[in-house]
Amino acid sequence: MALRGAGRWALRASALRGGGSGGRWDGGRVADTPQHGALRAALRKIIDKEINPFVDKWEEEGQFPAHKVFKTLGQAGFLGVDKPTEYGGMGLDFSYSIAVAEELGSIRCGGIPMAIGVQAGMATPALTRFGSDELKKQFLTPTISGDLVACLGISEAGAGSDVASIKTTAVRKGDEYVVNGGKMWTTSGCQADWMCLLANTSEGHPHQNKSLICLPMNLPGIHITKKIDKLGMRSSDTAQIFFEDVRVPSKNLIGEEGMGFTYQMLQFQEERLWGVATVLTPLETIIQETIDYTRQRKVFGQSVLQNQVVHFRLAELATEVELLRSLLYRTIALYVEGNDVTKFASMAKLKAGRLAREVTDSCLQFWGGMGFTSEVLVSRFYSKWSS
Repeated sequence: MALRGAGRWALRASALRGGGSGGRWDGGRVADTPQHGALRAALRKIIDKEINPFVDKWEEEGQFPAHKVFKTLGQAGFLGVDKPTEYGGMGLDFSYSIAVAEELGSIRCGGIPMAIGVQAGMATPALTRFGSDELKKQFLTPTISGDLVACLGISEAGAGSDVASIKTTAVRKGDEYVVNGGKMWTTSGCQADWMCLLANTSEGHPHQNKSLICLPMNLPGIHITKKIDKLGMRSSDTAQIFFEDVRVPSKNLIGEEGMGFTYQMLQFQEERLWGVATVLTPLETIIQETIDYTRQRKVFGQSVLQNQVVHFRLAELATEVELLRSLLYRTIALYVEGNDVTKFASMAKLKAGRLAREVTDSCLQFWGGMGFTSEVLVSRFYSKWSS
């Protein structure tokens, strides 16, 4: 499926732009147009051939080969669907990225879709919107092609959701920033070639003293102290990283100094929507696999599915998933039209997190002893979402 050049996959980007969402988007299901469907079908072929056969092995090892997987996805165009064509992207609107995110949910684990999300839509939106042409050519283009692995340096040991409280500093000295501090929970941090780093570049108000910097991960003074052993998301490496007088060129600043907090909040918009989209497919898969299992599992002389309470519960869960999808698509429809969707994106993220726990916990109960094994998908996602 590694089609190269302008083609990349069966439908060229020009055809997609001609038949895609255009100006106003009607807010229907993302995958309902032939163009979105072609994109998803091409990605599914890669997932079925290049990723899913190896997921169990990578989950055991606690890491997947990011450079290899990202190169395959990059050659096929899936790491820059909504990025400008002059930097190797497809130039499509964000609804196509959501179609990709939904299809990534067919990967039979959570860590790999999350890492792909960091690569394609979490470490790069600010660089795409505010970075200099030189910076985009150095970092964005090879990230879209899969030649570089990106990570996002936001969370710290004492500052996760409270982004304003980060302590890492980048002090300007001549033509360089000198970085000191550390980052925690860094997805792909052990394999990354560069980091989109949020650091304090001045004193003052915590919402106005931060900047985003493209930080090469091979610079002296960068110490990856450990790969964190996790209960879930096992196939995605997660690093704790420290910076000790790391010198990075000041030209690596993304946009304006002091605007980093604002830029990062904008990046979070797309990150939230991407995260919601990747939840939908596995939840549907878990419900369907639970239906199939309870149909053939016999208890007291009849299938578990024949119990009305089981039937009703699974129907209720399927309804909740579809309602979440509708909220997501409404939000995407507004977003591609240029609206501020902070409220709806936050609502969707909240609902997705709660529903992920609810579906996996409820479905696991219907699997009996099998639900306690690592052989079934519901067990893997239960450890990811319900712990």
